[in-house]
Amino acid sequence: MVELDLIADYGCHIGEGPIWHPDEQRLYWVDIHNGRLFRYDPETNDHEQCHETTAIGGITIQADGSLLLFEDRGTVEVWRDGTTETIIEKIPQEIDSRFNDVIADPKGRVFCGTMPTTDHGGRLYRLDPDRTYTHLEDGLAIPNGMGFAPDLEQFYFTESEAHCIYRYDYSEETGALSDRKLFLGSADEPGIPDGMTVDSEGHLWSARWDGGYLARYDPTTGREERRIEFPARKVSSVAFGGEGYDEAYVTTALGPGGTKEIEGEGAGALYRIEPAVSGTPEFRSRIGL
Repeated sequence: MVELDLIADYGCHIGEGPIWHPDEQRLYWVDIHNGRLFRYDPETNDHEQCHETTAIGGITIQADGSLLLFEDRGTVEVWRDGTTETIIEKIPQEIDSRFNDVIADPKGRVFCGTMPTTDHGGRLYRLDPDRTYTHLEDGLAIPNGMGFAPDLEQFYFTESEAHCIYRYDYSEETGALSDRKLFLGSADEPGIPDGMTVDSEGHLWSARWDGGYLARYDPTTGREERRIEFPARKVSSVAFGGEGYDEAYVTTALGPGGTKEIEGEGAGALYRIEPAVSGTPEFRSRIGL
């Protein structure tokens, strides 16, 4: 039985994007629609809201230690403890949308998804260090959690409303994705796949929105190997952290117009668990550096 450690409860509409900052030994996470950025220091047990803007769909850590914020309208900003610098002002095709989930690769590129609207489906982009972006996928039913296999030859990508996690061949040299295959189709399971990460053994951890749990999947068979339930229907994302990356931080959400009476007493919070397996450091983005 895994013990759930409630770290902070800010009543997040959509708590998401947890990421461990090894330089600071702190965890950052966001409340997407409310544009709030939070951080937690396990050494002191202090946590705080440290920034607010219109929306933050995801964050990466830059090579220089700053944070890269992926916002609405295709806007990307660098955040350095209170000050921001615009890297990309907008993506014309995303004026009516926002970023949803992002991940940096070993070369400092960032794969980033955008939300569907009434006029178009969601999209997947690759943002390169020179600030150019490449359109990779279109017509997506909510692009979501991403991760890399330990051998860096495969890339995982979640399409939430399709109840799918895909696996692509990935080229570290070029950043190209190819030969998409279905890794996991989970329409028969409770909820939908949301944020995810990959542990040091190559297993996938997928948060289940409206399912109330976090699941670990075998990378060879796709079989669910473990399930951890939370007192919240909307379990939204997961990231490994701590000095040895032997802890996992899990976000939950209230959802649009949600209440704790409906969504559960743990909705909108940040939890920590000890999953008896370690993760690996996230790669750092190098956009504009």
